[in-house]
Amino acid sequence: MRPTGRLHIGHYFGALQNWIRLQDDPEFECFYFVADWHALTSDYADSSQVAQNTIEIVTDYLAAGLDPKKSVIFQQSLVPEHAELHLLLSMVTPLSWLERVPTYKEAFENVQDKDLHTYGFLGYPCLQTADIVIYSNKLPLYVPVGEDQVSHVELSREIVRKFNFHFGLDIDVDGMIRAQNSGNVDERTLVFLIRDGLDRVEAGGAVGSKFSQLGTVPNAEIHRMALRIRQLAASSGLINLEQRLQNLEDNKFTNDFQRFVGLHGAFKKFVHFADVLTEPSVLLTKTPRIPGLDGRKMSKSYGNAITLSESDDDIRKKTKVMVTDPARKRRTDPGNPDVCPVYDWHKLFSPQETLDWAAHGCRTAEIGCIECKSKMADHLIQWIAPVRERRLEYEKHPARVLEIIDAGSKLARAEAQATMSRVREAVFGWDKKRKEIGSDGSQ
Repeated sequence: MRPTGRLHIGHYFGALQNWIRLQDDPEFECFYFVADWHALTSDYADSSQVAQNTIEIVTDYLAAGLDPKKSVIFQQSLVPEHAELHLLLSMVTPLSWLERVPTYKEAFENVQDKDLHTYGFLGYPCLQTADIVIYSNKLPLYVPVGEDQVSHVELSREIVRKFNFHFGLDIDVDGMIRAQNSGNVDERTLVFLIRDGLDRVEAGGAVGSKFSQLGTVPNAEIHRMALRIRQLAASSGLINLEQRLQNLEDNKFTNDFQRFVGLHGAFKKFVHFADVLTEPSVLLTKTPRIPGLDGRKMSKSYGNAITLSESDDDIRKKTKVMVTDPARKRRTDPGNPDVCPVYDWHKLFSPQETLDWAAHGCRTAEIGCIECKSKMADHLIQWIAPVRERRLEYEKHPARVLEIIDAGSKLARAEAQATMSRVREAVFGWDKKRKEIGSDGSQ
């Protein structure tokens, strides 16, 4: 979550409640963080409250029930590998993908008091993707979201797919050159098989003749073959390319070695693909409808929320002016609880007996809205009391909160560093290059 202030009950029922359930499930290893870099995408003009708000949110995490012994709770900016992976992902992400994000367009329509014409705001999906997939050392990788967030995860999947294509596809050009220049006829045949296979795939399988004599494939042509492989894989996909190779006619092979290896086998020897990053999967979680005090979506910016640290008096004052069924203008008018925000809150905090009382009393006008709100506030106060009590304890010891943030960030960074070690090698191949240079120097 972005550190924009204390969390409210909408955050709890929209996310925290599910996070707590997941941390108690031994099937999952959970990472939860405060996205302080994300806060700068829209609030860069004044970052003075980011540090304090980060502490406030982690305090709310702990008060709500997240347990640092069961979950990794950390601060985004204390794991700089997030920024590094974000940079690498941004290198392959098309601009049009970012511009089509619905929330990007909506922000320009609705946010009038901030200048959002920045790369940081446009490119936040790349950072969001990095936040997710940098913890992909263990499979599978899930993101717990509601249905309204599925599109964000799908964009992350597309970005990862494109990244994997560019840096997970390894074409061993040096190996093909060595095979071509060797005195081994079978090794040289593999290079011819690949060249022939490319010709035939590009022509729909109708090109090529039986190999009778082996010639020499120039090094420059082998480099062009690598480019052709990438182009074919980009246009049809790696899986489709492999299938097309398998479907090519077998009568092109002139000796037993060719028949045994085949085009597909020749490609397999010199063309390899591995997922550098794991595509995240959606873990759909049910989130109840949580309207704000004014009936709109609950948001701190709207001033229509009840925070997890709200006092009893403030809860009663705020809920007393909540909007209700607009059709119920007089005390004697019957209402419809299904369209009333107060009844939505009853569903969150009240027992079934009270739910039945409120629904029946509303429909028959046996109770008034003030009475209904008061009863709901009683149950809300009862529910929030232990959360607020735990929060007050952490407020007395902010150093303890910082210790939890620092300890969790160290654990998260260890995971992130392992991922980035793999990513850097896939992108640049420095380990391979250093070994080659070291090997040359030892001879």
